[in-house]
Amino acid sequence: MPTLSLSLLSGPYAICRFPVGTPVAAPAPGSFSLLVQAAEETTLVCLLDQAPPGAEIDSGWRCFRIEQSFDFSVPGILASVLAPLAGAGIGIFATSTFSTDYVLVKAGDADKAAAALRTAGHMVRTAD
Repeated sequence: MPTLSLSLLSGPYAICRFPVGTPVAAPAPGSFSLLVQAAEETTLVCLLDQAPPGAEIDSGWRCFRIEQSFDFSVPGILASVLAPLAGAGIGIFATSTFSTDYVLVKAGDADKAAAALRTAGHMVRTAD
């Protein structure tokens, strides 16, 4: 598995849940947000200050971004990040875009997560 470069995005994030069919506006463009509509619920991941009122909100997340892009046929990219975090006892919320992957951890675990990723051989850039 190649050495990955990850960056810890600034700002606290929130993971928000809405009942199916609830209209949810996309947040303002920024470093990262995600809106997923599934059969059982709608999920929004956004900066905490953009979390809409009325949502069920789980706040206090930090977001790591894998800086490289890989072809879909390359196996194990996300696993190479998740395994060290699991080994360190860190819970995650993981998601992907077409180009890369994002892994959110609770803010209190961000330093521990960065250390676990570095120990696994990855490069981690933090703004804090």
